[in-house]
Amino acid sequence: MINSSSEPPAPPSVPVGGSLDKLKDHIGAAARADRAAALDAWLNAIFPSHLPGVSLLAVGGLGRRDCAPYSDLDLVLLHNGTAGIDRIASGLWYPIWDARLGLDHSVRTLPEALSVAHDDVKVALGLLDARHVAGDPALSGELIAAAGDQWRRTAVRLMPQLKELTTSRWASHGELAFLLEGDLKEAAGGLRDVTILRGIGRAGVADTMRPAVRAANLRLLDTRDALHLAVGRRVDRLVAQERDAVADLLELDDGDALLRRVAGDARTIAHAVDDAWRAVDRLTAGRRRGSAGSSPTRRPVARDVVEQDGELVLARTAIGPVPDPSLSLRVAAAAATVRLPIARATCEWLAAFSPPLPNPWPPAARAALISLLGSGPGLLPAWETCDRYGLIDAWLPEWARMRSLPQHHPIHRFTLDRHLVQAAYEATAYAREVDRPDLLLIGAFLHDVGKGLPGDHSIVGAPIAAEIATRIGLPPADVATVEKLVRLHLLLPDVATRRDLSDPVTISTVAEKVGDTATLDLLHALARADSQATGPAAWSDWKGRLMAELVQRVHAALDTGELPEPPVPDSELLEGDLPAVHLDGDRVSVAAADRRGLLGQVAACLALHRLDVVGANASTVDGRAIVEFLTQPRYGTPYDPVALAADLRRVAGGDVSVTQRVRARAMSARGGTASPRVVWHHDAATDAAVLELRAADSAGLLYRVATALDEAGAEVRAARISTLGGDVVDAFYLVGSWAEQAERDRVEALVLAAV
Repeated sequence: MINSSSEPPAPPSVPVGGSLDKLKDHIGAAARADRAAALDAWLNAIFPSHLPGVSLLAVGGLGRRDCAPYSDLDLVLLHNGTAGIDRIASGLWYPIWDARLGLDHSVRTLPEALSVAHDDVKVALGLLDARHVAGDPALSGELIAAAGDQWRRTAVRLMPQLKELTTSRWASHGELAFLLEGDLKEAAGGLRDVTILRGIGRAGVADTMRPAVRAANLRLLDTRDALHLAVGRRVDRLVAQERDAVADLLELDDGDALLRRVAGDARTIAHAVDDAWRAVDRLTAGRRRGSAGSSPTRRPVARDVVEQDGELVLARTAIGPVPDPSLSLRVAAAAATVRLPIARATCEWLAAFSPPLPNPWPPAARAALISLLGSGPGLLPAWETCDRYGLIDAWLPEWARMRSLPQHHPIHRFTLDRHLVQAAYEATAYAREVDRPDLLLIGAFLHDVGKGLPGDHSIVGAPIAAEIATRIGLPPADVATVEKLVRLHLLLPDVATRRDLSDPVTISTVAEKVGDTATLDLLHALARADSQATGPAAWSDWKGRLMAELVQRVHAALDTGELPEPPVPDSELLEGDLPAVHLDGDRVSVAAADRRGLLGQVAACLALHRLDVVGANASTVDGRAIVEFLTQPRYGTPYDPVALAADLRRVAGGDVSVTQRVRARAMSARGGTASPRVVWHHDAATDAAVLELRAADSAGLLYRVATALDEAGAEVRAARISTLGGDVVDAFYLVGSWAEQAERDRVEALVLAAV
């Protein structure tokens, strides 16, 4: 019968309050085992006593005794056809729910459990972790033994299903080793992959749980424990704002040290999973050959490289008394080109016996590097394999400093090492648009080598890139080009999003810095590859259009010496009745009787309609104030043109009711974690000074700043709005010289007060 006490025993408590020092006592394998033991005792207390043919098993983390502080309970109520099993189950589940514990449960007979596991690989893997908790131990033991035996017999048949699920999960969650905010459980190289390794090992396919994997698994479990305790709830994604607290609980120096440790452990697990899947592939290929009566074949794929059993190995002629120094690079390039893995024994041999590359590199090594960088989808797995065995460090000693280096800006998705390789991969899409695709690939790969060092990474990285380019054997002219690409790799995106492209000074400044059209094309391709490798927040269609417009104008200036003419307002706004509103896709234009404040008021109206401004121009023609905006939907939903036009006409006619709706919201959004900053540029425009505001993004920011500038008596003829994650860099073109420091200080104070 069900435990007859009116109140179920209290659930085992896991301390989540108090000081961080106290919380440290609840991290580690012993703490996880203690939590499991406490949960076992509590579950035994609420389990029906003296009930034959019914047992309770734990699977998942509780089954493995790997309970994180806020993990769910995964339980199986097993029975042999006992009457009233639903009532018994309810008597178990409700106390668990009442204790506010997460629960994943099932109720099955032994044949039902084995039948589901026979066809569902997730259930089959779960039962491999099954452990008796309460009730009939013989019944539990029978399921545990039968599930293990069934898995060994059916695992090979279920492997394609398991691989498909794993690949889909990786595609959704990315690779933990390279993500700045990765999921400790679901990402590739995370805790879920350790379960895959256990399953493949239990199937007898390969020795998957080697000491390095076990150690990495324990450290990731410790990290998840600390994350749960730091946040106070179940969470598996290690986000930036929690890193320092988690690092403190783990007694690490800081969040960067934590991220590097997680990256190393994830790499260890991911490499083991790769090896395990290759073992599975060899097993299935061997069975097919056995049934066909054939033997392994060796197929040449490149000089000194052959394919065998779906992997690349060295040709017999490659192993001589003195190996070719370029051999490891050529093997890597071949693997990336044909998209096949390098055999582990081959990697180990190359790491042990490849001689160091001479300085400068021989042509074969340089050609192999360029081929590797330009190989497309095969680049990432080939590079990671070589990095795993230390080959990259032998090619590029600087790589050790960049490996797993965090990037702290929120727009970045990857660690520095992965970002550089990803940028080279993205650059292959633009190889046909430039005269020197080889320099594009090298420039993309080296563009951020200055990160992690003091100073502006573009300036600091340029001589480092030049040194590497010289070492790999590029001629001096090409070295100079690579150095310029690294030094100027942010020029086009910064100018395109922060400057008035119709201003001749903008175009002439960029043309002077770039020098020639070939370099301009290389910088354009590099900027796009860099943005796309950074993450979704760093790239958008409007940014691409602005860069293309800038490049087109600079091209014309370099080819013909002609600079752009000043923009002419939309002709529909220069005549007819006032106010006038013109909507054309992402372009919004308004004309009204000449008066101050129109720019800020229209910006407020656009914010009310969830339109973000990326650029604005203001002018006065024949007594008409004209403002033109380039916008994009904040949440991707197109605006309602009828409602927007009606509100814009009211604003242009002097109706303040529209702006009042956004004013309170905008004022309440002021502030930010970092102090805003104003920078003045006096040589960046033809007839104006540029006030550049760097601040945290917030609702109505453009409205507030434009209003403050209007109150200060500044005439804004153009504005450019650049958003990078949670930050903005807004540039306002203020007509006049603004040479007086006192006037600049006055305007700057008003702007900062508005922010």
